Amino acid sequence: MELKLERIEQKVGASTHLYPLDLQLVPRAVTVLLGATQAGKTTLMRVMAGLDKPTAGHVLADGKDVTGMPVRERNVAMVYQQFINYPSMTVHDNIASPLKLRGEQGIVARVQELAAKLHIEPFLKRLPAELSGGQQQRVALARALAKKAPLMLLDEPLVNLDYKLREELREELTQLFATGESTVVYATTEPTEALLLGGYTAVLDAGELLQYGPTAEVFRRPKSMRVARAFSDPPMNLLAGTAATLGVTLAAGMNLSVPLPAPAAATRTAALTIGIRASALRVRGRDGDLALPGKVELAEISGSDTFVHVDTPVGELVAQLTGVHQFELGSSVTLYLNPAHVYVFDANGDLLVAPSTGSL
Repeated sequence: MELKLERIEQKVGASTHLYPLDLQLVPRAVTVLLGATQAGKTTLMRVMAGLDKPTAGHVLADGKDVTGMPVRERNVAMVYQQFINYPSMTVHDNIASPLKLRGEQGIVARVQELAAKLHIEPFLKRLPAELSGGQQQRVALARALAKKAPLMLLDEPLVNLDYKLREELREELTQLFATGESTVVYATTEPTEALLLGGYTAVLDAGELLQYGPTAEVFRRPKSMRVARAFSDPPMNLLAGTAATLGVTLAAGMNLSVPLPAPAAATRTAALTIGIRASALRVRGRDGDLALPGKVELAEISGSDTFVHVDTPVGELVAQLTGVHQFELGSSVTLYLNPAHVYVFDANGDLLVAPSTGSL
Protein backbone atom coordinates (compact mmCIF):
# COMPACT_ATOMS: atom_id res chain seq x y z
CA MET A 1 0.00 0.00 0.00
CA GLU A 2 1.11 3.53 -0.77
CA LEU A 3 -0.04 5.51 2.25
CA LYS A 4 0.13 9.29 2.19
CA LEU A 5 -0.86 11.67 4.97
CA GLU A 6 -1.56 15.28 4.03
CA ARG A 7 -1.63 17.98 6.72
CA ILE A 8 -2.96 15.56 9.31
CA GLU A 9 -3.90 17.20 12.61
CA GLN A 10 -5.54 15.67 15.66
CA LYS A 11 -7.10 17.56 18.56
CA VAL A 12 -9.08 16.29 21.53
CA GLY A 13 -10.87 19.19 23.15
CA ALA A 14 -8.33 21.92 23.78
CA SER A 15 -5.43 19.44 23.62
CA THR A 16 -3.42 18.96 20.42
CA HIS A 17 -2.23 15.37 20.00
CA LEU A 18 -0.84 15.82 16.48
CA TYR A 19 0.29 19.06 14.90
CA PRO A 20 -0.17 19.40 11.12
CA LEU A 21 2.13 16.91 9.41
CA ASP A 22 2.79 15.41 5.98
CA LEU A 23 4.12 11.88 5.65
CA GLN A 24 4.38 9.59 2.64
CA LEU A 25 5.39 6.06 3.61
CA VAL A 26 7.80 4.12 1.43
CA PRO A 27 5.68 1.20 0.14
CA ARG A 28 6.64 -2.41 0.93
CA ALA A 29 9.15 -1.20 3.51
CA VAL A 30 9.30 -0.85 7.29
CA THR A 31 8.72 2.61 8.74
CA VAL A 32 9.52 2.98 12.43
CA LEU A 33 7.63 5.62 14.41
CA LEU A 34 10.21 6.59 17.04
CA GLY A 35 9.47 8.79 20.02
CA ALA A 36 8.97 8.92 23.76
CA THR A 37 5.68 8.09 25.45
CA GLN A 38 2.98 10.58 24.37
CA ALA A 39 4.99 11.65 21.33
CA GLY A 40 1.95 10.93 19.14
CA LYS A 41 2.84 7.49 17.77
CA THR A 42 -0.36 5.67 18.74
CA THR A 43 -2.53 8.64 17.72
CA LEU A 44 -0.91 8.65 14.29
CA MET A 45 -1.34 4.89 13.90
CA ARG A 46 -5.03 5.10 14.81
CA VAL A 47 -5.50 7.71 12.08
CA MET A 48 -3.62 5.50 9.60
CA ALA A 49 -5.82 2.52 10.48
CA GLY A 50 -9.12 4.38 10.36
CA LEU A 51 -9.85 3.88 14.05
CA ASP A 52 -9.94 7.67 14.45
CA LYS A 53 -10.83 10.43 12.01
CA PRO A 54 -8.32 13.31 12.00
CA THR A 55 -9.44 16.78 13.01
CA ALA A 56 -7.99 18.05 9.75
CA GLY A 57 -6.11 16.70 6.74
CA HIS A 58 -6.43 13.72 4.44
CA VAL A 59 -5.37 10.06 4.43
CA LEU A 60 -4.70 8.64 0.97
CA ALA A 61 -4.34 4.90 0.35
CA ASP A 62 -3.07 4.04 -3.14
CA GLY A 63 -4.21 7.48 -4.23
CA LYS A 64 -7.75 7.10 -2.84
CA ASP A 65 -8.96 9.44 -0.10
CA VAL A 66 -9.95 7.14 2.79
CA THR A 67 -10.19 9.85 5.46
CA GLY A 68 -12.90 8.83 7.89
CA MET A 69 -13.40 5.39 6.31
CA PRO A 70 -13.84 2.99 9.26
CA VAL A 71 -11.23 0.34 9.90
CA ARG A 72 -13.62 -2.53 9.08
CA GLU A 73 -13.75 -1.25 5.50
CA ARG A 74 -9.97 -1.14 5.15
CA ASN A 75 -7.56 -4.01 4.62
CA VAL A 76 -5.32 -3.28 7.61
CA ALA A 77 -3.71 -5.59 10.19
CA MET A 78 -2.84 -4.34 13.66
CA VAL A 79 -0.89 -5.72 16.62
CA TYR A 80 -0.92 -3.90 19.95
CA GLN A 81 1.20 -3.83 23.11
CA GLN A 82 -1.46 -5.95 24.79
CA PHE A 83 -1.77 -9.03 22.58
CA ILE A 84 -5.36 -9.83 21.63
CA ASN A 85 -6.41 -13.41 20.82
CA TYR A 86 -9.77 -15.15 20.76
CA PRO A 87 -9.76 -17.00 24.13
CA SER A 88 -12.23 -19.73 23.11
CA MET A 89 -10.36 -20.64 19.91
CA THR A 90 -7.28 -22.83 19.64
CA VAL A 91 -4.05 -21.31 18.42
CA HIS A 92 -4.67 -22.90 15.02
CA ASP A 93 -8.14 -21.34 14.74
CA ASN A 94 -6.88 -17.96 15.92
CA ILE A 95 -4.33 -17.85 13.12
CA ALA A 96 -6.81 -19.27 10.61
CA SER A 97 -9.60 -16.80 11.42
CA PRO A 98 -8.69 -14.11 8.84
CA LEU A 99 -8.11 -16.80 6.21
CA LYS A 100 -11.55 -18.29 6.83
CA LEU A 101 -13.18 -14.85 6.62
CA ARG A 102 -11.71 -14.43 3.15
CA GLY A 103 -12.71 -17.94 2.13
CA GLU A 104 -9.16 -18.88 1.18
CA GLN A 105 -7.96 -22.32 0.16
CA GLY A 106 -5.03 -24.15 1.76
CA ILE A 107 -5.71 -22.76 5.22
CA VAL A 108 -4.06 -25.61 7.12
CA ALA A 109 -0.84 -25.31 5.13
CA ARG A 110 -0.73 -21.51 5.60
CA VAL A 111 -1.29 -21.83 9.35
CA GLN A 112 1.49 -24.44 9.57
CA GLU A 113 3.82 -22.16 7.60
CA LEU A 114 3.23 -19.16 9.89
CA ALA A 115 3.41 -21.28 13.04
CA ALA A 116 6.78 -22.63 11.87
CA LYS A 117 8.12 -19.12 11.20
CA LEU A 118 7.11 -17.96 14.68
CA HIS A 119 8.04 -21.23 16.45
CA ILE A 120 4.57 -22.01 17.81
CA GLU A 121 3.91 -25.29 15.95
CA PRO A 122 3.71 -27.39 19.15
CA PHE A 123 0.90 -25.20 20.51
CA LEU A 124 -1.57 -25.22 17.61
CA LYS A 125 -4.11 -27.33 19.52
CA ARG A 126 -3.88 -25.31 22.73
CA LEU A 127 -5.98 -22.37 23.89
CA PRO A 128 -4.25 -18.98 24.32
CA ALA A 129 -4.65 -19.13 28.12
CA GLU A 130 -2.39 -22.20 28.16
CA LEU A 131 0.50 -20.25 26.62
CA SER A 132 3.11 -17.90 28.02
CA GLY A 133 2.95 -14.17 27.27
CA GLY A 134 5.60 -14.46 24.57
CA GLN A 135 3.83 -17.35 22.90
CA GLN A 136 0.52 -15.48 22.97
CA GLN A 137 2.14 -12.48 21.31
CA ARG A 138 3.50 -14.77 18.60
CA VAL A 139 -0.04 -16.01 17.98
CA ALA A 140 -1.29 -12.43 17.60
CA LEU A 141 1.54 -11.70 15.17
CA ALA A 142 0.85 -14.85 13.18
CA ARG A 143 -2.83 -13.91 12.86
CA ALA A 144 -1.88 -10.42 11.65
CA LEU A 145 0.55 -11.89 9.11
CA ALA A 146 -2.11 -14.38 7.95
CA LYS A 147 -4.30 -11.48 6.95
CA LYS A 148 -1.72 -10.50 4.29
CA ALA A 149 -2.90 -6.92 4.62
CA PRO A 150 -1.15 -4.35 2.41
CA LEU A 151 -0.72 -2.20 5.54
CA MET A 152 0.45 -3.69 8.85
CA LEU A 153 0.56 -1.54 11.99
CA LEU A 154 2.45 -2.69 15.09
CA ASP A 155 2.16 -0.51 18.19
CA GLU A 156 5.09 -1.42 20.47
CA PRO A 157 4.25 -5.14 20.13
CA LEU A 158 7.24 -6.36 22.15
CA VAL A 159 7.21 -3.88 25.02
CA ASN A 160 5.52 -6.21 27.53
CA LEU A 161 7.85 -9.14 26.88
CA ASP A 162 11.05 -9.96 28.76
CA TYR A 163 14.43 -8.98 27.34
CA LYS A 164 15.31 -12.37 25.85
CA LEU A 165 11.94 -12.75 24.12
CA ARG A 166 12.10 -9.20 22.75
CA GLU A 167 15.50 -9.86 21.22
CA GLU A 168 14.37 -13.16 19.71
CA LEU A 169 11.10 -11.85 18.27
CA ARG A 170 12.67 -8.65 16.97
CA GLU A 171 15.13 -10.67 14.91
CA GLU A 172 12.34 -12.87 13.55
CA LEU A 173 10.17 -9.87 12.67
CA THR A 174 13.04 -8.24 10.79
CA GLN A 175 13.32 -11.37 8.63
CA LEU A 176 9.55 -11.55 8.10
CA PHE A 177 9.29 -7.89 7.10
CA ALA A 178 12.15 -8.30 4.64
CA THR A 179 9.81 -10.18 2.30
CA GLY A 180 8.19 -6.86 1.34
CA GLU A 181 4.67 -8.30 1.32
CA SER A 182 3.25 -5.36 3.27
CA THR A 183 3.93 -1.73 4.09
CA VAL A 184 4.81 -1.99 7.78
CA VAL A 185 4.57 0.72 10.44
CA TYR A 186 6.23 -0.15 13.75
CA ALA A 187 6.03 2.13 16.80
CA THR A 188 8.73 2.07 19.47
CA THR A 189 10.32 4.24 22.14
CA GLU A 190 13.70 2.51 21.72
CA PRO A 191 16.32 3.92 19.32
CA THR A 192 18.16 0.59 19.34
CA GLU A 193 15.03 -1.15 18.08
CA ALA A 194 14.70 1.35 15.23
CA LEU A 195 18.30 0.71 14.19
CA LEU A 196 17.82 -3.07 14.31
CA LEU A 197 14.66 -2.95 12.22
CA GLY A 198 16.30 -0.65 9.66
CA GLY A 199 14.11 0.61 6.84
CA TYR A 200 12.90 4.14 7.44
CA THR A 201 12.29 6.12 10.61
CA ALA A 202 9.87 8.93 11.42
CA VAL A 203 10.87 10.77 14.61
CA LEU A 204 8.01 12.25 16.61
CA ASP A 205 8.11 14.50 19.65
CA ALA A 206 5.16 16.06 21.49
CA GLY A 207 2.86 15.56 18.51
CA GLU A 208 5.27 16.93 15.89
CA LEU A 209 6.90 15.01 13.06
CA LEU A 210 10.52 16.12 13.24
CA GLN A 211 12.23 14.06 10.53
CA TYR A 212 11.59 11.14 8.17
CA GLY A 213 14.08 9.22 6.08
CA PRO A 214 16.26 6.10 5.89
CA THR A 215 16.92 4.99 9.46
CA ALA A 216 20.72 5.08 9.19
CA GLU A 217 20.60 8.56 7.65
CA VAL A 218 18.31 9.97 10.35
CA PHE A 219 20.57 8.46 13.02
CA ARG A 220 23.76 9.84 11.48
CA ARG A 221 22.37 13.23 10.47
CA PRO A 222 19.60 14.28 12.88
CA LYS A 223 18.38 17.61 11.53
CA SER A 224 17.96 19.07 15.01
CA MET A 225 18.87 18.61 18.65
CA ARG A 226 15.32 17.33 19.31
CA VAL A 227 15.81 14.53 16.78
CA ALA A 228 19.23 13.71 18.22
CA ARG A 229 17.79 13.45 21.73
CA ALA A 230 14.99 11.16 20.54
CA PHE A 231 17.39 8.97 18.57
CA SER A 232 19.99 8.41 21.29
CA ASP A 233 20.06 5.77 24.01
CA PRO A 234 21.59 6.61 26.39
CA PRO A 235 20.77 10.30 25.84
CA MET A 236 23.29 12.24 23.78
CA ASN A 237 25.78 14.25 25.84
CA LEU A 238 25.14 17.95 25.21
CA LEU A 239 27.76 20.60 26.05
CA ALA A 240 27.58 24.38 25.76
CA GLY A 241 30.19 26.00 23.55
CA THR A 242 30.98 29.08 21.49
CA ALA A 243 32.31 29.51 17.96
CA ALA A 244 36.05 30.15 17.89
CA THR A 245 38.78 30.70 15.30
CA LEU A 246 39.81 27.05 15.24
CA GLY A 247 36.47 25.41 16.01
CA VAL A 248 34.48 25.46 19.24
CA THR A 249 35.50 26.61 22.69
CA LEU A 250 34.05 24.56 25.54
CA ALA A 251 33.90 25.33 29.25
CA ALA A 252 37.23 25.72 31.04
CA GLY A 253 38.71 27.14 27.82
CA MET A 254 39.05 23.75 26.14
CA ASN A 255 39.12 23.97 22.36
CA LEU A 256 37.55 21.39 20.07
CA SER A 257 38.95 21.48 16.55
CA VAL A 258 35.78 21.16 14.46
CA PRO A 259 35.50 22.84 11.04
CA LEU A 260 32.37 25.01 11.16
CA PRO A 261 30.32 26.15 8.16
CA ALA A 262 31.38 29.58 6.91
CA PRO A 263 28.51 31.61 8.46
CA ALA A 264 28.97 30.04 11.89
CA ALA A 265 32.74 30.27 11.73
CA ALA A 266 32.50 33.96 10.89
CA THR A 267 30.32 34.65 13.93
CA ARG A 268 32.83 34.47 16.75
CA THR A 269 31.45 33.80 20.26
CA ALA A 270 28.12 32.59 18.81
CA ALA A 271 26.40 30.14 21.17
CA LEU A 272 26.63 26.51 20.01
CA THR A 273 25.81 23.12 21.47
CA ILE A 274 28.10 20.14 21.06
CA GLY A 275 26.47 16.72 20.89
CA ILE A 276 28.46 13.59 21.76
CA ARG A 277 27.02 10.09 21.64
CA ALA A 278 28.00 8.00 24.65
CA SER A 279 29.58 5.39 22.38
CA ALA A 280 31.96 8.03 20.93
CA LEU A 281 33.80 8.44 24.24
CA ARG A 282 36.72 6.14 25.10
CA VAL A 283 39.10 5.59 28.02
CA ARG A 284 42.10 5.09 25.74
CA GLY A 285 43.34 7.97 23.66
CA ARG A 286 44.46 8.15 20.05
CA ASP A 287 46.25 10.78 18.02
CA GLY A 288 44.15 13.91 17.65
CA ASP A 289 41.82 13.12 20.56
CA LEU A 290 40.71 15.71 23.10
CA ALA A 291 41.48 14.52 26.64
CA LEU A 292 38.75 15.15 29.23
CA PRO A 293 39.98 14.34 32.74
CA GLY A 294 37.37 13.80 35.42
CA LYS A 295 36.05 11.79 38.34
CA VAL A 296 33.72 8.80 38.26
CA GLU A 297 30.26 9.60 39.65
CA LEU A 298 28.53 6.36 38.70
CA ALA A 299 29.33 3.16 36.81
CA GLU A 300 26.68 0.65 35.77
CA ILE A 301 26.80 -2.54 33.74
CA SER A 302 23.98 -3.23 31.32
CA GLY A 303 24.18 -6.37 29.22
CA SER A 304 27.61 -6.43 27.59
CA ASP A 305 28.26 -2.68 28.03
CA THR A 306 29.42 -0.47 30.89
CA PHE A 307 28.03 3.04 31.30
CA VAL A 308 30.29 5.36 33.27
CA HIS A 309 29.20 8.84 34.38
CA VAL A 310 32.16 11.21 34.66
CA ASP A 311 32.29 14.76 36.05
CA THR A 312 34.68 16.70 33.75
CA PRO A 313 35.65 20.39 33.41
CA VAL A 314 33.27 20.69 30.42
CA GLY A 315 30.32 19.08 32.25
CA GLU A 316 29.04 15.64 33.20
CA LEU A 317 29.51 13.04 30.47
CA VAL A 318 28.21 9.49 30.04
CA ALA A 319 30.48 7.06 28.20
CA GLN A 320 29.29 3.72 26.82
CA LEU A 321 32.16 1.25 26.91
CA THR A 322 32.00 -2.17 25.29
CA GLY A 323 32.56 -4.98 27.77
CA VAL A 324 32.51 -5.12 31.56
CA HIS A 325 34.69 -2.49 33.26
CA GLN A 326 35.22 -1.79 36.97
CA PHE A 327 35.43 1.81 38.21
CA GLU A 328 35.69 3.02 41.80
CA LEU A 329 33.35 5.87 42.65
CA GLY A 330 35.32 9.09 42.99
CA SER A 331 38.33 7.68 41.15
CA SER A 332 40.07 9.65 38.43
CA VAL A 333 39.53 8.74 34.80
CA THR A 334 40.23 10.46 31.50
CA LEU A 335 37.77 10.25 28.63
CA TYR A 336 38.97 10.75 25.07
CA LEU A 337 37.02 12.23 22.20
CA ASN A 338 37.84 12.43 18.51
CA PRO A 339 36.60 15.79 17.16
CA ALA A 340 35.43 13.99 14.00
CA HIS A 341 32.79 12.23 16.11
CA VAL A 342 30.91 15.27 17.40
CA TYR A 343 27.70 17.00 16.35
CA VAL A 344 27.38 20.77 16.41
CA PHE A 345 24.01 22.53 16.76
CA ASP A 346 23.36 26.25 16.43
CA ALA A 347 21.52 28.46 18.93
CA ASN A 348 18.17 27.33 17.47
CA GLY A 349 19.06 23.66 17.90
CA ASP A 350 19.52 23.03 14.16
CA LEU A 351 22.32 20.77 12.94
CA LEU A 352 25.47 22.52 11.69
CA VAL A 353 28.02 19.68 11.70
CA ALA A 354 27.60 15.90 11.76
CA PRO A 355 30.30 13.23 12.15
CA SER A 356 32.05 12.26 8.96
CA THR A 357 30.92 9.12 7.08
CA GLY A 358 31.92 6.02 8.97
CA SER A 359 31.86 7.87 12.30
CA LEU A 360 29.12 7.77 14.92
